[in-house]
Amino acid sequence: MALVPCQVLRVAILLSYCSILCNYKAIEMPSHQTYGGSWKFLTFIDLVIQAVFFGICVLTDLSSLLTRGSGNQEQERQLKKLISLRDWMLAVLAFPVGVHTTVLPFILIEMRTSHHAYPSRNSGLAAICTFSVGYILWVCWVHHVTGMWVYPFLEHIGPGARIIFFGSTTILMNFLYLLGEVLNSYIWDTQRTAHPAHGPPRPTQACSVPALPSG
Repeated sequence: MALVPCQVLRVAILLSYCSILCNYKAIEMPSHQTYGGSWKFLTFIDLVIQAVFFGICVLTDLSSLLTRGSGNQEQERQLKKLISLRDWMLAVLAFPVGVHTTVLPFILIEMRTSHHAYPSRNSGLAAICTFSVGYILWVCWVHHVTGMWVYPFLEHIGPGARIIFFGSTTILMNFLYLLGEVLNSYIWDTQRTAHPAHGPPRPTQACSVPALPSG
């Protein structure tokens, strides 16, 4: 096994998301040319969320490197704000929204290698509900303007079924938020139990990935 510093891995993930977004926008699809463009689709929104999140992670790593040993209290305060933003974004957006796509392994690696402080449960659930309801209203607005649903199956169910579907997706997003909170606690509580004499666990600075075969 080869060890890759997590800072390098985050940069690689960020660049991969930027590349995917560029290629996604370059694809000429009729649905991308209509009202709302690519922003109608949760998959595209999720890619943007992940790119922004890992961009913040990379910025946090750089700020931490520049702040280390400087003794500048103002820089340390700004770094703490950046870390709080990173943690909030993982808890409220990157994990719950990312679960429904193939980006989940990257999020799990990030949770495993860096400790993230979740916000209070009430504020976190309020934020994820706001995102869910906001996206549902956006989908309904697109239908109001164009007469077509972003997701074709919504054309074939009645208004009552749509309300149940939208309500169910909001509940699911809340469940995914709670799942992320429990998973984050489990990962770091397990490490704290394994190293009780050394205080709170420190984030792992290297990620283990398979080494490429030679030859």
